[in-house]
Amino acid sequence: MRFGTVGSPKSTPAKPGGSVGAVRQIAELGLDALELGWVQSVRVSEETCSKIKQTSQETGVVISVHAPYFINLNADETEWPKSRKRLWDAAFYGNLAGATDIVFHPGSYFTHPPEEVLMVAIPRLKDLQTELLGNEIRVNLRPETMGKQAMLGSLADTLEMSKSIAGVFPCVDFAHLYARSGDGKPNDQKSWEYLLKDYQNALGKDSLNHLHIHLSGIEFGPKGEKNHLAARESGLNFEALFKALRKYNCDGRIMCESPILEEDALYFKELWNSL
Repeated sequence: MRFGTVGSPKSTPAKPGGSVGAVRQIAELGLDALELGWVQSVRVSEETCSKIKQTSQETGVVISVHAPYFINLNADETEWPKSRKRLWDAAFYGNLAGATDIVFHPGSYFTHPPEEVLMVAIPRLKDLQTELLGNEIRVNLRPETMGKQAMLGSLADTLEMSKSIAGVFPCVDFAHLYARSGDGKPNDQKSWEYLLKDYQNALGKDSLNHLHIHLSGIEFGPKGEKNHLAARESGLNFEALFKALRKYNCDGRIMCESPILEEDALYFKELWNSL
């Protein structure tokens, strides 16, 4: 299992700074994964992408991308082309930067039933993936499990997208899944095992060997997520989660999204190794 941060570590020095500096700082910290936080927009040159890729190869740090927040697979016909372009840009430039996985927020139900929304979302995502492959852009598109009940992005939603489209896999944010129900469940080892079993049954046993996980502490209310917290400020039982992941022989990446990025990423790594 690799560990890293979503976005540049807080301790990244001013020089060289930027994403290249962030890759080097991840390696200095003893971590080995970085998710580039292109969450507002994709504004990066091909030259910078080349430098990021070269640095990741030199340091052994694997790269993924968090695409802009403003993507919605359920957008109306006038807004969808803008969402599509944002996801395309994240995949295009991410691929140039050596990223293997593109994480994105899949959107909103807009009060419609999930099955109805998926009938819109899946063809759109499939069309985009087909075009990416046609242009030799080979990245995994990862719809993220979301922490609010009104958002497209239950585990079932992301598994359905993944079953339907080659090269699509969930980004499993376990903090979001803990918060989404509004009652702090699941939060014990058995519950996480049931979830991993659902994942395995949907996508096959091998799928557990390349998980892409987001993790942090989290505050929630009756409708789900409110905001991310430092790990030790949250009621999420990380040890129970890690024991479930260990029992199912899971591999992949655990990417920290807490307010104290590298501090908690190192805590997660230490906890994982202690088990």
